[in-house]
Order: sequence, then structure tokens, then C-alpha cells
Amino acid sequence: MTDRVAGKVALITGGASGLGRESARLFAEEGARVVVTDINEEGGRAVAAEIGDAATFLSHDVTSEEQWISAVQQSVAAFGGLNILVNSAGIGLTKTVEDIELEEWHRVHAIDLDSVFLGCKHAIPEIAKCGGGSIVNISSVAGIIAGANMAAYNSAKAAVRHLSKSVALHCARKGYNIRSNSIHPAFIDTPILDRHKAKYGTEVALGKFARQIPLGRVGQPREVANAILFLASDESSFITGTELIIDGGISAM
Repeated sequence: MTDRVAGKVALITGGASGLGRESARLFAEEGARVVVTDINEEGGRAVAAEIGDAATFLSHDVTSEEQWISAVQQSVAAFGGLNILVNSAGIGLTKTVEDIELEEWHRVHAIDLDSVFLGCKHAIPEIAKCGGGSIVNISSVAGIIAGANMAAYNSAKAAVRHLSKSVALHCARKGYNIRSNSIHPAFIDTPILDRHKAKYGTEVALGKFARQIPLGRVGQPREVANAILFLASDESSFITGTELIIDGGISAM
């Protein structure tokens, strides 16, 4: 299929790597103009350069409200409007409620949750001006089911799920024609798994994760990007305030 988001402008955070990068590539393939944002300037510029004229890169600390305001304004200035927001920037942390330090707790929530709030808050008015569109927030299966050693990550990702619903209801009540949904992937072969690969070796690390998944393998970034594209496109025009779980069956157990 082609041109599934033709003529639309998408702002994608965390676009230098992982799900953000794969989404930026796919959106451009499907006709969108893409604003790639990240604190990783080298990686983000490389993604935008790979895509070509349909993309631009913005250096963007998603925990800064000032930088969010600027990113939205620059997106509109670059491409004449804004139709889609994909909140993909995020970090992981494996620590129990007893082990985690308050500073670590705040950092995880600032990047994984506060950034989603700021993005929605400042993108909604511009998307509404363009007649509506879609917000896709990347949560995690960890926002659906908990782990003993993921206190902050569970908390932040679960909050993204409910925030997405609140945003959906707000936009519907206002008549903005803006849909808001969350994506909940399980183990996907992105840089978030790199430290495990470094510790155990790629084959062993992926095998450890695969054994936890009913389908018996780790997911690929394009498999998640396809779902993000669907929720961003007009194909999902009657879908809002819900979550799409992409976990190989983990949450079914």
C-alpha cells in the first residue's frame, strides 16, 4: 500500500532510533512529511537525511516545555501544519520499588510520561487548526501487566495508557476531530535491548526474551510501526481512547 498518510505532517519524538526511526521511515514511505525529533542529534539528522526532502530534524529534549512549544511551532513552520503526533521517546529502568532512587523515579516519569503530556498539550491546538488528526502514544505491555522489578517503568507506562484515554475524551468533547490512542509493545529488537545483548550476547539475550513470548520470538520494529501507522491514518477514523497491544501473546496468558 502507498499514500496511507499522504499530505499529512507528523511529528515523531525519539526519531533517531528504534520505533521512532522505523515509524519516520514508514510514514515517509506512505506519503507523509515527517519532523524527526530527538536529543541524539547525529542519529536524528541521519534519519532525516535518509528520508530526504520529506523530513526535517529538530533537536528536542522532550522533558522541556519550552522545547516542546518550539518543536511544534517549527513543525508547523516547516511543513505548513500538523496532523499527527507520535510520542515515541522513552527510556527503561529495571529496579524494584525498594531499590529505585527518587531521582531515578522522577527521570523515568519525566521522559516516559511528562513528555507525553507536554506533547499532547501543545500539539492539540495545531492539529485542531488543521481539521483534526491523530495522536499515538507509545506505552508498553508493561503498562498493562506489571513486573516486580519495573516500579517506575510500570507506573509511567500505565499512566500513558490512561492519559491517552483522557486526551481522547477531551478532544471528542471539544469537537476537535483528534483521536488519541496508545500502543503497547512487548520485547522489540530495538536499542532498548542493547545492554542485554552486550551482557549476554545477541543470540542468548534475544533467546531469553523470546522464551517469555507465546509466539516464541522477539518483535521487529516494522511490526510496531505498522500499527502506529494504522492508528495515525484515516483507516482508524472511528478508533479513539483505546490501546493496541503488540506483545506476541504475553498479556493473554
